[in-house]
Amino acid sequence: MTAAPASEPAEATASPPAYDCRVAFAATLLELAAADPRVVAVCNDSVGSSNLKEFAARHPDRLVNVGIAEQTMVGVGAGLAGGGRIPFVCAASPFLTGRALEQIKADVAYSRANVKLCGMSPGLAYGQLGPTHHSIEDLAWLRALADLTVVVPADPAQTAEAVRWAHAHDGPVFLRIGRTPVPALTPHVPFEPGRAAVLRRGDDVTLVGLGTTVSLLTQAADRLALRGVSARVLNMSTVSPLDERAVRDAAEHTGGIVTVEEHTVRGGLGGAIAETVVTHRPVPMRILGVPGVFAPTGDARFLHEHFHITAAAAERAALDLLGRGP
Repeated sequence: MTAAPASEPAEATASPPAYDCRVAFAATLLELAAADPRVVAVCNDSVGSSNLKEFAARHPDRLVNVGIAEQTMVGVGAGLAGGGRIPFVCAASPFLTGRALEQIKADVAYSRANVKLCGMSPGLAYGQLGPTHHSIEDLAWLRALADLTVVVPADPAQTAEAVRWAHAHDGPVFLRIGRTPVPALTPHVPFEPGRAAVLRRGDDVTLVGLGTTVSLLTQAADRLALRGVSARVLNMSTVSPLDERAVRDAAEHTGGIVTVEEHTVRGGLGGAIAETVVTHRPVPMRILGVPGVFAPTGDARFLHEHFHITAAAAERAALDLLGRGP
């Protein structure tokens, strides 16, 4: 480890363009539907918010809109899967996961139904609509279920790859599709289920994120580099199964782990990594996210700042973990 320079890191002069992952999801679903007549979409009166308008126009006989009835929606998806279809069940994540958790457990995961659950606009994306619409518990709920793969793509390209993989995979999958625009990752790292992608290599500290937070961590790593801190960045796009090998390697070869997630700190990404670390190789950790409270009402950017889900906060947490001060 090298000594940190006294100067503050320079801020970026311009932000890279950002994109809504739901657009990539919708385009990929259309591509799959054109090639495979088994592909169907099921939704809860969310054709617009799930970006299914074009799907409805091109394949009206393959879109089932059950209305605001999420338990029924998941049951319909399971029934379609039992009949040989490949249903993509789409709804805002707080309602898909919260209202239909029993059906997801019994009809999908336990039954190993070939259903692709698509939680749209998760995290704090619906910030202005208040806590009822904040989806900050979904990862904790769903990663506790056996036989359910939980995927959180980091950018549009990875979203498209994850949707293609889910279509080809014979078994239940939950896709957490972000609404908050994110930049494309450069270079793009292909999606591989159960494997974390290394976006930056480093030996001092490891930064781990998923979904909307991954690009924040690449920024934090760049800021840390200007302070003489070498930060490894992992895109943990699969929460269940978790890439325990990558976590153990980070614990063994870096001074600690910082996780950042658009989710409660109880039972999400940070909790999953802490479970692995504490049972294999304990190291210092900092877990950034919503600190076990209901979030106030406000737009996503305000809430990210409020809960320190930012590149600057990740940088500070890494410095604190290493004992280097602000």
